[in-house]
Amino acid sequence: MFQFNLVKKAQKGDEQAFLNLLHKEKEKLYRIAFTYVKNENDALDIVQETIYKAYISINKVKEPSYFPTWITRILINTALDYIKYKNKIIPIEQDTLEKIESTQKLDSSDKLDLLHAIHQMNEKYKTVLILRYYKDLSVKQISEFLECPEGTVKTNIHRAINQLKVLLKEECINE
Repeated sequence: MFQFNLVKKAQKGDEQAFLNLLHKEKEKLYRIAFTYVKNENDALDIVQETIYKAYISINKVKEPSYFPTWITRILINTALDYIKYKNKIIPIEQDTLEKIESTQKLDSSDKLDLLHAIHQMNEKYKTVLILRYYKDLSVKQISEFLECPEGTVKTNIHRAINQLKVLLKEECINE
């Protein structure tokens, strides 16, 4: 009965009620997240994301007694999404970026600008640029590798190139 009241209060916007609900679940959520990712920081990130998702969608809980099951389901989906995302990102090492730049006919200051611009980019854009221009994979091959539609790959390549242009233009202006 106590949990029923807390869920109802949380659904009406009572933040303290929501925090009380979480207090009962937080250790279990962390243990489950850690089981998936085997890393304390990643597990904490997953729990944090789960709490955010639960908070914004608390009104979707139809049966208050199922709150623990509902929030656990959110956590599991968040952990699986996190793992899937992590597996799609290709870590870009410093030497890889240097190899890319050494293949270009650029002077050393231009190489530094390019390296700096690439480091500032979102991971998904770095990934498609590396696969397309360094690994010389086709859009279709990148699509298969990242398990996403070819249109998404093309869009990400286009956005990455545009982002590079903007970043490199900013570098020139700042000098």
